[in-house]
Amino acid sequence: MDAFKIDVATNIPARVLSFKFQTLFGAIGKFSDKKWNLGYRFLSLVDSRTSTIFSLNFEVAMKNEEQQEVIILAGGCFWGVEELFRKVTGVLATEVGYTGGDLKNPTYNDVKTGTTGHAEAIKITFTPSQIELKDLLTQHFFRLHDPTTLNRQGNDVGSQYRSEIFYSNEQQRTVSEEVIQQLEKEDSWTKPIVTKITQATEFWSAEDFHQNYLQKNPGGYTCHFYR
Repeated sequence: MDAFKIDVATNIPARVLSFKFQTLFGAIGKFSDKKWNLGYRFLSLVDSRTSTIFSLNFEVAMKNEEQQEVIILAGGCFWGVEELFRKVTGVLATEVGYTGGDLKNPTYNDVKTGTTGHAEAIKITFTPSQIELKDLLTQHFFRLHDPTTLNRQGNDVGSQYRSEIFYSNEQQRTVSEEVIQQLEKEDSWTKPIVTKITQATEFWSAEDFHQNYLQKNPGGYTCHFYR
């Protein structure tokens, strides 16, 4: 019996991969697909002409691409907002930047004047199978900042520090509206929620200095915490 081992990392469906290997070995054998499902499996290919059994030891990384979504949130100075969101299970990536204004390719010095219409914001890429948008908003966004203060978070004052959700599709808009309605119904805040819900437009990435700021500057300024 001739035997060898091979490691495979693929996202090709099992039946397709079986066909590929049958083709590779002259289409003279067969695989048992039902033994493939759980990822770590021992399979055999039988050569019907020579009765030689090839033992194939597969270590399979099932790379099923999970659905990802992107939403842009503004809740004050983006340093603190990003630092808290990046720790959330299901959040794959964060990026701070500017959105909601008229000036193209704004800089921090432009936005800090409060005259460009932009908000300091964070673009969040997340996996709904691990955290749904509803939970991202109720358990995190509406807890880590004060959504009742108009154009202000803590000591930071100006329209660039406003509370706003920038949705990328109608489902996100609907969920955002339902979350705010539920929070108001539950009297989660003693004052009215002033968070705006707006369709996302151009998002301009902030300077490298601002990306992951509190990771690079532990103990740096933030006015964000869970309530």
